[in-house]
Amino acid sequence: MKVALPARAKLNLDLKVSGRRSDGLHDIQTHLQSVALHDLLEAAPARRTSFVADGLPVPTAIDNIVVKALAAVEQSVGRELPTDFHLHKRIPPGAGLGGASSDAATALRALKMIHGVDVKLDEIARALGADVPFFLAGGCALAEGIGERLRLLPTEPAWYAIAWPGIELSTASVYGAWDETKGRPPNELRRAAERTDSRVKDFAERLGHEWQMTGSGSAFFRRFAVRDEALKAIKSLDCWTTVTHSVAAWA
Repeated sequence: MKVALPARAKLNLDLKVSGRRSDGLHDIQTHLQSVALHDLLEAAPARRTSFVADGLPVPTAIDNIVVKALAAVEQSVGRELPTDFHLHKRIPPGAGLGGASSDAATALRALKMIHGVDVKLDEIARALGADVPFFLAGGCALAEGIGERLRLLPTEPAWYAIAWPGIELSTASVYGAWDETKGRPPNELRRAAERTDSRVKDFAERLGHEWQMTGSGSAFFRRFAVRDEALKAIKSLDCWTTVTHSVAAWA
């Protein structure tokens, strides 16, 4: 059995940081929305595990979160699950769009399908990353804690223009900068991202105040009611851009 599953991106429609916890992580409150922009992950049982990728650059097999997801499932079931993975990478890395977390969640779903294992994916997902549980179901959700506490909400139809300056930001570095700078709505990490890399501030100023940063950056987005307006918004931009739309929960 072989499966090919979309690993969808997300947008943070807002993001509030409550403060730094004793474990060094940060409590947040954010509304997450999955969108049609996606990586594509193919997976099939194999005699020996392999991982290949094309498209945008990704970490090598030993460091890739897809392979880490496999290792976590193998540990949970107590046996090896040799799998061939092929990741078609389309979501920009280090952009605040959740690409790696979505890849991990999609790998978990694929492994359960092709190997027929009886595992609790929620528990494994939380261990892999704060955003990973959201991508098991997608849609729209209010995320709290470090992002792992989810309350599903109705998905509102919308189109989004997304622009990425080609800058990969470290989530940990941005949150570390927040400790020094704090921030303001709608995304309280934006000032920290600009402090982490001044090019983010320059990019934001070129885009204009209508654009909003997602996650810890460095991608920005604008919401529109219709696709044509979103296409107009990116027409003159000289960076990576796309137009996508909201997607309801898939599980």
